[in-house]
Order: sequence, then C-alpha cells, then structure tokens
Amino acid sequence: MKIGLFFGSFNPIHIGHLAIANYMVEFANIDELWFVITPQNPEKQKNTLLADNQRYYMVQLAIEFFPKMKASTVEFSLPQPSYTIHTLIHLHEKYPQHSFALIMGSDNLQTFHTWKNYREILEAYTLLVYNRPHTNIPEEFADHPSVQYIKAPLMEISSSFIRQSIKQGKNIRGFMPEAAWKYLDEMNFYKNS
Repeated sequence: MKIGLFFGSFNPIHIGHLAIANYMVEFANIDELWFVITPQNPEKQKNTLLADNQRYYMVQLAIEFFPKMKASTVEFSLPQPSYTIHTLIHLHEKYPQHSFALIMGSDNLQTFHTWKNYREILEAYTLLVYNRPHTNIPEEFADHPSVQYIKAPLMEISSSFIRQSIKQGKNIRGFMPEAAWKYLDEMNFYKNS
C-alpha cells in the first residue's frame, strides 16, 4: 500500500487539515493517509502543545468516518525532538510492505532545505505538496522529480488561529470537526493558555 504521511502537531486538528487530508486520499494516488501526531516539532515551542494523547484523541474523533485515514502515535516512542528522517526510517523498518510519501504544505517546502537529512528524504520518498496562502515554490524544488504538486483547495485556517480565538472567547465551532470540537470544549482546552 502507498501511505501518505501527514505530519503535524494538530494542536488542534481543524477542518483545513481534514479537507486537505480528504483531498489527498481521494486525488493524490495514495491508499491511506496517516496523521502523524508530532510530540515536538524542532521548530516549535513545546509549552504551547496539549498533551500528546489529547491531540491524538482529537484526531481520532475527527477522522472517525474516514476509513482511509488513521491517527498514528509512531513519534510518541521515538527520541525528541522529532525529526522526519528518523520517523521515516522507523516506519520503513516496521512496515516494509508499504511505501510512504510525505504530505506537506508549500510553506514547509520553503524551509525543507533546513530539515535534517533532507536530501536523503528526497532520494527515497515522494513529497506531495499542497498550496498554502502567500507562499511561492522554491526554485530548487520547482521541477524536482520527487516533488509532486497537488491542487488541493487553498486553506487559510491555522491551529494558532483556533487557539487564539478560543482564548478570546470566540465561538469557532465551525472551524473544527464536530466531535473534536465537543471534546476540546468539554475539556476547556486553550481557554487559559
């Protein structure tokens, strides 16, 4: 099977993530999509994150009715901070029967050259890149054979927008999958962070 790996903090998961994931699994020539919940992105402060298991649970709630999507805790047991190359090597060893592709926004492609062992990633894996607002494709990746551009819908929603809005007392229920929103609201997440 060909698995698309959608890495992220998902802090919290929102309808933008779900729309991109849905598009990828239906139009990007992958059999399944795995949301890889990252315990600590080397580029982000950990103190803004909900606990790993809470973010994982929200992803599970969000994808309950999407049989081609799974939530993955693979990075929870790997050394932190989480580097994509380490996760890919681990997955390749654990699931040699699968092939893996990375799903990322064009904003991440702009800093991809700073990722640990990024050339190794490009040699061994396909990058499925969806467009993000206000970003251009770096020239070095414009015609790269390992980079495929997927014309997914342009989404301007971010997890930081969700967190800030909740902190301000805004009702942003429509920006999240219903079950994930209910859990977040019941747990009073982000209200005082």
